[in-house]
Amino acid sequence: MTVTEPAPAVAPTPPLAARAASVGGSPVRDILAVTARPEVINFAGGLPAPGLFDKEGITAAFQAVLTEQPERALQYSTTEGEPALRAAIAERFSVRGLATGADDLIVTTGSQQALSLLATALIEPGETILVESPCYLAALQAFGFAGAHVVPVPCDEAGIEPDALDELVALHRPKLFYTVPTFQNPTGRTMPAGRRAAIADVAARRGLWIVEDDPYGELRFEGERVPWIASYPGAEDRTVLLGSFSKVMAPGMRLGWLRAPAALLRACAIAKQAADLHTPTVNQLAAARYLADSDLDAHVAHVAGEYRVHRDAMLAGLGAALPEGSSWLRPEGGMFVWAKLPDGYDTAALLPEVVKHDVAYVPGAPFFAGEPDPTTLRMCFVTQSPDEIAEGLRRLGDALRG
Repeated sequence: MTVTEPAPAVAPTPPLAARAASVGGSPVRDILAVTARPEVINFAGGLPAPGLFDKEGITAAFQAVLTEQPERALQYSTTEGEPALRAAIAERFSVRGLATGADDLIVTTGSQQALSLLATALIEPGETILVESPCYLAALQAFGFAGAHVVPVPCDEAGIEPDALDELVALHRPKLFYTVPTFQNPTGRTMPAGRRAAIADVAARRGLWIVEDDPYGELRFEGERVPWIASYPGAEDRTVLLGSFSKVMAPGMRLGWLRAPAALLRACAIAKQAADLHTPTVNQLAAARYLADSDLDAHVAHVAGEYRVHRDAMLAGLGAALPEGSSWLRPEGGMFVWAKLPDGYDTAALLPEVVKHDVAYVPGAPFFAGEPDPTTLRMCFVTQSPDEIAEGLRRLGDALRG
């Protein structure tokens, strides 16, 4: 008689951490995945125009670094970043009116990593933070992954309403306030100097970290530059300023930075050490060499001039493309136009039909931490030519009228 042993029970794998299970993916990435067909004129992305990269200058910088100091370029580096690059970034801050030393900075793997490091260093699960409404989507993801309770602050076309910020800080006692004050993603709006000063005052009186994200600030087409919030009285010792070479040099180099007071900078360095040890050495040295050998400011001025032409093409066609009663903001720089359709429209529900017309945008709802506005949408104008923008808006108009 043969006795068959019962199969051993197989236990399930342990579950994911609650924070991983509760934070969804990126709606923008999901939209890009379904609009990747070459015939789609895609206003949904947020990528800089690849045809405007300084390919020759960047190639020369990498070649020089790998020829002249290959052992160093291919070796580990310090967590805080290569001294030459930190010094060059600090100099760019200083000549623009914000005195900065190399030791005030950490080089990060894109400014997105800076957000993650700050979330690790500052936020305990369940703590409240304040954000703009609407807000940069990837910041909402980073803060949500850290377990933050995210509360939106009311905004108008000029950005944050300082009185509302003051009231919410008094009510919630948040740890930090996050803002993209210049050419904001998704709205393209720029906060005027008076409001920046008021935010600095609120932070000083109430006890609040300001996280000032500035990935687009150099892409100005018109108007006068507005100083960073970090430069206003009251904000000096409580503002974290983030920046990036992604929009002005090359996003594939994954180079950003974090400028912060010393104690917070040290905490972020420890968090970065745990995350990736350091940002790739060869990319840092190539960027430093590029800044030494090339005129980045002249390159950025050229890019901004081209982007202005694209923005003007989009603004010129919006009136005919969008339903009567729609409104939109006119950005003075950056990469995005934010539009609002009349009440009753739902841009997320409309998107499948719009994509059938071989054009796409990003619905505005995912950018809201609180109650979403389903009538809103974001369009990026930098990756298509003016003729493609005109054709894309014609298709959009046909879809919305259909």
